[in-house]
Amino acid sequence: MLTERCLRLLGLIAPLATLAGCGTLYLAQAAQGQWRVLRARQPIIRVVQSPQTPPELRARLIELRDAREFASRELGLPDNGSYRSYADIQRRFVVWNVVATPALSVRPLHWCFPIAGCVAYRGYFSERRARDFALTLRSRGYDVTVGGVPAYSTLGHFADPVLSSMLPYGDTELAAMVFHELAHQLVYVAGDTEFDEAFAVTVEQVGLERWLRVRGRQQDLELYRAQRAEQTEFVALFRQGRERLARLYRLQLESQAMRQRKQILLDGLSSDIRALGRKYGGQTLYGEWLKEGLNNAHLVSVASYYDCVPGFEWLLAQQHGDLAAFYAAVRRLAGRPRAERHAQLCTGR
Repeated sequence: MLTERCLRLLGLIAPLATLAGCGTLYLAQAAQGQWRVLRARQPIIRVVQSPQTPPELRARLIELRDAREFASRELGLPDNGSYRSYADIQRRFVVWNVVATPALSVRPLHWCFPIAGCVAYRGYFSERRARDFALTLRSRGYDVTVGGVPAYSTLGHFADPVLSSMLPYGDTELAAMVFHELAHQLVYVAGDTEFDEAFAVTVEQVGLERWLRVRGRQQDLELYRAQRAEQTEFVALFRQGRERLARLYRLQLESQAMRQRKQILLDGLSSDIRALGRKYGGQTLYGEWLKEGLNNAHLVSVASYYDCVPGFEWLLAQQHGDLAAFYAAVRRLAGRPRAERHAQLCTGR
């Protein structure tokens, strides 16, 4: 999310940790991390043709290359150098995002950066640094969660590569990630994480449905629809829990009483999530959160991606599934004030 000029400057001044502007210590680590990713890139065609490339990796990249072409040709997503190269970053995640809220609020903290504007998370290329920052926030009384991220977008400022951290996921998830990140390059509103992520989720979902249908992968399409339906149920639980907490936090209660009632609500939500997990065979994507103990930051993380999705789906339906018309409508909304956008699209606010 940094301009090339700022990236080069940061590479030169990284040791000067106290510089202001785009030379802050945080942005220095971001620039260094981005530079390492870019340096590791190789054209996918070269990786595919290399005799040293393992057969499984070759097959995954060929499938991904087809999905990338489909993204521009059929989904109207940017036709540029992104996801036409491959980078082996030799770690499980490319960045770790820190999300935080006040102890008695379901509104996230925001951090502001060049190009990206203000966002509801802070990303680190080092897990240790992310967890150190999270520990600092916890010591100040904030609710915090740290999550690894397999892919991210530089919003078209660089040719983003397919990352090795994306490959542990199946072909379906891999294509979905590419559609999602390319959507960020198409429409991005600085300072509105919920709008940006929900738009990208919507494009990812409709794109993946069309991709699987074109490939004749009916069984995978049915499985994906079932997984989406399951995910929708979990998201609804998180939304309900967040709304209950928001009502609680508006009450004029003594702090200790507020915290006790907060924990009761979170314990109830945890029980509901476990029960829903049992309905679907005992597995849930949120198992690690339940082990940590749910807090406001977990609920906010879900909201950032899914609160506005139903509104975007409605907007797409209004355009009869025409993606070009949908993108035009989204751009018009992007030019309106945040409050107006959210009133039209978003729930749980």
